[in-house]
Amino acid sequence: MSADAAGSDSVLRRRRRALNGVGVLVCGGLIAYALYEQHMVGLEPCHLCVLQRIAVLLLGLLFLIAAWHGPREAGARVYGAILAMAAAAGMLVAGRHVWLQHLPPGSVPSCGADLEFMLKVMPLHDVLVKVFKGGAECQTVDWSLLGLSMPAWLFLVFAALGIGALLVNCTQFLARR
Repeated sequence: MSADAAGSDSVLRRRRRALNGVGVLVCGGLIAYALYEQHMVGLEPCHLCVLQRIAVLLLGLLFLIAAWHGPREAGARVYGAILAMAAAAGMLVAGRHVWLQHLPPGSVPSCGADLEFMLKVMPLHDVLVKVFKGGAECQTVDWSLLGLSMPAWLFLVFAALGIGALLVNCTQFLARR
């Protein structure tokens, strides 16, 4: 590898690290805001909200690992694919939540037990199936901005983070021409 190519690779890796670090900060900000809404405003999360928080935490952890590792091209592509899959999982949960919010009132089954109790008495698979089905509390829209509920905004954020992860890690988007 020539000195020019090595320098270019180093610059590209630093840019990739920095932008993956931005992903960490975005995810940290999302969790901080969710905790603010819960503990300061009193907005209690439903089961699907908790799953969305887990997806944000997972995505933030993956961005952190990618930023810390700073891999070369092939490794960056792997991180990009894993980050995009994690973002897609978050979109799936947020999309399901938005869908439940748009069902007619009364058409969603009641909530049932809280998540902590279910985790103690049921196998994890059964808990995930029950949680993903959602409940009446998942249908309630307690917060909105510009006409979109929090899960709708999270759906858009997951999409943006997934696309961003692919652009940063899987393309020559950062390379100077």
